[in-house]
Amino acid sequence: MRSSHHSKVLITDTTLRDAHQSLIATRLRTEDMIPLARAIDECGFFSVEAWGGATFDTCIRFLNDDPWDRLRQLKAELKHTPIQMLLRGQNLVGYRHYPDDVVDRFVAAAHKNGVDIFRVFDALNDIRNMKRSMEQVKKAGAHLQGAICYTISPVHSITSFIEMAKELYAMDCDSICIKDMAGLIMPEAARELVSGIKKAVDIKVDLHSHCTSGIAPISYQAAIDAGVDILDTAMSPFAMGTSQPPTESVIASLKGTQRDTGIDLIRLRAVRNLCLQIREKYGGLCDPISERVDSDVLIYQLPGGMISNLVSQLREQDALNRLDEVFAEVPRVRQDLGYPPLVTPTSQIVGTQAVLNVLVDGQRYRNVTKEVKDYVHGLYGKSPAPVSDEIRTLIIGNDEVITVRPADLLEPAYVKMKAEADKAGLIKKEEDVLTYILYPAIAPAFLKGEKKPEELPKKQQQSKQADNFPDQMEVEVDGEIFSVRIVSVGGSAVEVTNATPRKIPRGDIAGGIRSNMQGMVLKVMVSRGATVKKGDTLLILEAMKMENPIHSPVDGQVSEIFVDAGDVVQNGDVLLVVQ
Repeated sequence: MRSSHHSKVLITDTTLRDAHQSLIATRLRTEDMIPLARAIDECGFFSVEAWGGATFDTCIRFLNDDPWDRLRQLKAELKHTPIQMLLRGQNLVGYRHYPDDVVDRFVAAAHKNGVDIFRVFDALNDIRNMKRSMEQVKKAGAHLQGAICYTISPVHSITSFIEMAKELYAMDCDSICIKDMAGLIMPEAARELVSGIKKAVDIKVDLHSHCTSGIAPISYQAAIDAGVDILDTAMSPFAMGTSQPPTESVIASLKGTQRDTGIDLIRLRAVRNLCLQIREKYGGLCDPISERVDSDVLIYQLPGGMISNLVSQLREQDALNRLDEVFAEVPRVRQDLGYPPLVTPTSQIVGTQAVLNVLVDGQRYRNVTKEVKDYVHGLYGKSPAPVSDEIRTLIIGNDEVITVRPADLLEPAYVKMKAEADKAGLIKKEEDVLTYILYPAIAPAFLKGEKKPEELPKKQQQSKQADNFPDQMEVEVDGEIFSVRIVSVGGSAVEVTNATPRKIPRGDIAGGIRSNMQGMVLKVMVSRGATVKKGDTLLILEAMKMENPIHSPVDGQVSEIFVDAGDVVQNGDVLLVVQ
């Protein structure tokens, strides 16, 4: 058995992906990544994580930035350093399973455009959901890193994770990642797990954690002592908090030891100085909550990104005062769903449902997202522990639960959706087809060039005036009501964006069905005059990356519809009338 105790520790730097995903909502733009990549390439890292995860979504949703162009531009700069991506198994970079033909084409295109190392995981650690993409990575001739989602629950243990590592090794992985997305791994667990995997199989082991709980640096040292091969770190201006331990600090701590990384600290200064400038530019996006150590994570066991997500969801719903109730509800929902590890998309599924359970006053599961129903149906894979009959009935009634690999139920989609996209005039290059298939709701506007990059928020001025200032208001102009988002308040000038005529009524209307959250109307399922039964889905709101169906509370007839697909609605808006 070869020993890693004397070999140098390798570094995967996450600044271009997980670090900004964790601290500034994945908003780093390609233009700011290019000079950074150039400097990073001089350092001698094992790899740089620069693609995948939420970068794909935010590129087209918020930044008007083409993820494929980004990849090619980074590849041109990173001449000596492999580019690594995070791939969510059968989910690729989306939030649901895609058919095998889409997986095959996506992996091939990602490799062709510049991805050298694929870190593949499944949110439930259901290897059936990882198999297809893993086979395709090997077929492309890239480096395959199989990931184990580390979590703590009555049904997970060091032994069960080592068993999973053996399975991944048998599937021809080139390395294995312990992916501790919530920063929960304790030093002793890191030591046991790293040495346990190294004892069981001869393979490079990477530890990935987050500093949310403040423990990651200590666990990294324990992993180093246990012979870990690779550590995930982020450059110091984008490190700590909900991000990774600092690259410079980890490298400095190993100088002159048997595990010295061989990376020069002076060289890293150039990268750090660029990161400081970028940090300044994006300062308005940094939420102080994401930057401090949160010992609550040790109690709530939520990934850092999820905590900042819940905060922004509640702020959107004007219910930030209920954060503690949501924190208490999350572990209950997680237990109800059979202890899924909390990582995208299960973290969003559990978190959003917890928010709904709290906001729809005290009635748990009265409002259930489509994703939670799909999860209970088995469409995400096998839950680590079975879902109880009582919870299952509450969520899906007497519906059947599937036991096959979920993607076995999906029809090939590439050819059909390519034709659709072609017909709509969306395709300029082959990769655009994949962008459309992954995000059919938001890709068309992006591919047509109708998206404007969102403006960077200015740093908050700590004035009392700003504190009491609303971020949303309604203004009446010539009898027409406009909904206005306020971006910054300086002196007496108010900068206004997104002024759109507002036709959606509020207040009490007989038979009016109100939105119970802020979100975007994805689809209106009924037309005026339609007869509906109690419980029928009237429309679907997209809020917090999830689809939330709005049901009819009564049998009746739809007499008014106030919204269209694409409308943004506020909590309390009347959407339609059922008499």
